[in-house]
Amino acid sequence: MEKPVALGVDIGGSHITAALIDLEKRSIIENSIKRSAVNSQESKDVILNAWVDIINDAFDGLPNSSKYVGIAMPGPFNYEYGISLIKDQDKFKSLYQINVKDELANRLGIPAENIHFINDAAGFLQGEVFAGAAKGNANVLGLTLGTGLGASICINHKATDAALWNSEFLDGIAEDYLATRWFVKRYKQLSNNSLDGVKELVEAVKTDHLATQVFMEFGYNLAQFLIPIITKNRIDTVIVGGNIAQAFNEFAPELIATLKGNEIDATIKISELKEHAALIGAASCCDESFNSISS
Repeated sequence: MEKPVALGVDIGGSHITAALIDLEKRSIIENSIKRSAVNSQESKDVILNAWVDIINDAFDGLPNSSKYVGIAMPGPFNYEYGISLIKDQDKFKSLYQINVKDELANRLGIPAENIHFINDAAGFLQGEVFAGAAKGNANVLGLTLGTGLGASICINHKATDAALWNSEFLDGIAEDYLATRWFVKRYKQLSNNSLDGVKELVEAVKTDHLATQVFMEFGYNLAQFLIPIITKNRIDTVIVGGNIAQAFNEFAPELIATLKGNEIDATIKISELKEHAALIGAASCCDESFNSISS
C-alpha cells in the first residue's frame, strides 16, 4: 500500500479533532488523537491557523512527502474542490467561497491533491463501511440521531450526504419526529412532565409505562421513515449513531418488528466506531485501493 497512514480530521462548528489512521489495519494509531476548540466566528486566518496547528501536531513529525489528509466537513461545501459555501449557519462565515484546500496546502507545505474532503455525515458512514459495523456491505444507510437528524447513504462503498432531515414526514419534516426534541415534546404531551432528554427517558422506562410508549412510538415512526428509503435504494444495512443510539434497546424492538411486518429485511446496527467514525471515514478518502472499489 502506497499510503499506509493518513490523517483523519473531523471539523465541527466549535472544534477540530485529528488522528493518524493506519489504512492497512483500518484503525486509529494509538495516542495520536488531537483535539482543540475553535471559534467558528473568527477571521479566516485565525480559523485556518488553528486547524493547521492541530493537523501539524497530529502528524507528529511525519515528513511532508508522507502527509495525506482526509477532512470531514459540514456543508454546504464543494467537497471536490475544497471550497466553503457556508454563509447562513452562524459559523465559518469568514471562509465563504474560500478555497480551503489550497489555503491548507500552502500552510501545511503539501500538495493540494494530498488533501481530500468529505461531508461530515457521509464521513461517519464511510468510516463504518471502511472499518466498522457496515464493513463489507455495499448499500448502507447511516443515521446520526441527536439534536438533529443526520443522514448519509452509501452505494457501492461510496458514502454521500443524503440530506433527509427536512424531507416531508407525517405532519412536518423528518427532524420533527426523529430528534431529541420529539422525545421531550411527546413525553410532555403524555405525562405533563418535563425531561431534559433521551438519557432521562431511558431511566424513566424502569418505572414509567409512558416512557416505554414514547420509545415504541419512536421505533414505529423511524420504521415508517425508513421503509421507502430502504426499498428505493435496496439498502441491506442501516447504521444508527448519535446520542439517541444509546437508547437503541428501548426503541429497537418496535423498529425491527415494524420493518419485518412490512417485509423489510435490512439489518439494523449501532455504530461501532462512534465518535471516531468520521475520523476514520475521512482518512479512508486517501486510500486508493479502497476507493477504487467504487470507481
